[in-house]
Amino acid sequence: MSPSPADVDAFYTQLQRRLLESGEWYRIQSILSSKLNESGWSDDIRHRTKERARVMEPLSFQSLFDEFAPHAQTSLPLAVRREVMSLIRQYLEKQFV
Repeated sequence: MSPSPADVDAFYTQLQRRLLESGEWYRIQSILSSKLNESGWSDDIRHRTKERARVMEPLSFQSLFDEFAPHAQTSLPLAVRREVMSLIRQYLEKQFV
């Protein structure tokens, strides 16, 4: 028997709360930011959006976000993605094993 969508949402909310309360969310977020900066990903996304914003009329954050979010997600370095997923997995294992 699979959990209901409401159960999944409640579980997800509880996990988010635990991550925030423990400070683990901020630690993982800091590592992610550092790794993305080191890889040049942050600079690349910043440069691309800045160039697009210069010619966008009218300038709209939501339009920029909608345009670049898919590229940002697919261009995330695989090594960074794996490392962050591993950190999250390790935290979950500590909580539930």
